[in-house]
Amino acid sequence: MEYGNAAWGLRELPLEEQLKLTQAMGLHLLELSIANYHRDVLQPDASAEQIRQVKALFAQYDVRPDCGATGNDFTAGSATDVRESLDRVKRAADIAAALGVKVLRIFAGFTSDSLVYGERFDRALEALQLAAEHVRGTGVRLAIETHGGVAATGDVLHHSATVTTRIDTMRKLLESLPAAEIGMNYDPANLAAVGDAAPERWFGLFRDRIVLVHLKDFRDVSGGIVPAGCGEGRLDWKALPAVLKEYDGPALIEYELPADVEDGLRRSLRFLKQNQ
Repeated sequence: MEYGNAAWGLRELPLEEQLKLTQAMGLHLLELSIANYHRDVLQPDASAEQIRQVKALFAQYDVRPDCGATGNDFTAGSATDVRESLDRVKRAADIAAALGVKVLRIFAGFTSDSLVYGERFDRALEALQLAAEHVRGTGVRLAIETHGGVAATGDVLHHSATVTTRIDTMRKLLESLPAAEIGMNYDPANLAAVGDAAPERWFGLFRDRIVLVHLKDFRDVSGGIVPAGCGEGRLDWKALPAVLKEYDGPALIEYELPADVEDGLRRSLRFLKQNQ
């Protein structure tokens, strides 16, 4: 298992500052956000020269762009919206391939699992299958994140179940998708956030399909949860490190609060090293 920094908490920092921080932490992996946030350097219209410059910047700081992340929702209610989302994933995958990214994080979607069944589930699955076909032979492997729907009341978050936070529907998706092109981004904190009392069990169930891990936590507050550093929230940090000893791949620290992201990432890394 190799630690690195995940993209989301770093979203307000320029890419070079993200790389400087990653290097200063003694890490060599940074998840590059690609057309996932409005401040991302590489958007769908990125030129070959822009891609070359980003690749050179990673090399300058001795950090590898092995992991990327983009945004999509294949569970949207409109077939048109799903097609547009698929087009964005394909373009992000093309950019990822040009950079040498090995794993690109995507989503199935954020719609409540109570609404994603029948035709809507099949449409999401078809989009994932088409995305997998698109990356075949490119060196990029897609990773579906275990992620719920998210709403907020001020700073307090509320996560709700989706097809990727339920074992049965996640299994159904993965069994219908080619393992060489698409796997799972295992995020145990997201599973705990929707009420899973033992998210570490997912590792044993899906171990052969896990190609990326996100490490973070959520802390319980009145009315919901707030992002926290590793070891500071509701996850069982005795059970989780025990199962992750069997994992040999990128494990990216995802501290979600931009305001103190450097401190949060450093706290998390220190905790992980002390408890691995």
